[in-house]
Amino acid sequence: MSSYIKLIIFIVVLLLISVAVVYIDSSMETINESMPKISDSIVQGDKDYNESVELLNSQNFDESREKAISAGDNYNNSLQGLQNIKDKYKKDLKEVHKDYIDTTIKELELKLKAVDNLKDSIYYLEMYENYTGSAYGTDANEIMYDALKYQNERNEIVQNNSGLFN
Repeated sequence: MSSYIKLIIFIVVLLLISVAVVYIDSSMETINESMPKISDSIVQGDKDYNESVELLNSQNFDESREKAISAGDNYNNSLQGLQNIKDKYKKDLKEVHKDYIDTTIKELELKLKAVDNLKDSIYYLEMYENYTGSAYGTDANEIMYDALKYQNERNEIVQNNSGLFN
């Protein structure tokens, strides 16, 4: 094999390595850009959920329902963003990122169940079916309590790996 062909092979290999490095860097950059938006939606969902509960306790059913719907929308947006990252960039994720995403997905799935129960509670309380409405409200609280365990686990992952979560 001539030295010219060896040089061409060497250049092609270098180009392939460069493309792979750029692809991995750009995918991690995309992930890092997406995470604050996902986190903000979770925080807003939590705020909306808590406001919905307060409004429900004040028997302000319409506004409570609106806040519950908003909480669900925020949680769904975050869940879709995380699923997208998990599906699209699975190969590029570090194990700690996978743990973070899986934990957050579990948290959001529970929070969405809590929102559904909260909406049912609102409906039944508005229809003066207090026993059923209260039962759904209790279920929503218990589910949200379970979700908080995952939220704490997620926060712990971030604290223990602060260099990876800037």
